[in-house]
Amino acid sequence: MQTQVYTRYERARIIGARALQISMGAPLLITTPKIDPLEIAIEEFNNNTIPITVKRK
Repeated sequence: MQTQVYTRYERARIIGARALQISMGAPLLITTPKIDPLEIAIEEFNNNTIPITVKRK
């Protein structure tokens, strides 16, 4: 499986959207001792566990 290279704007949008989901009570996709939704979202992004993709033209 080939990992997609995201621009910094796409990366920010994905992490921000996932952090919002976590802050609204979405289940975590990784086990972590962190509490801050943004830190958790960044860790999930770095582990390639966020189920969000980017559609390009």
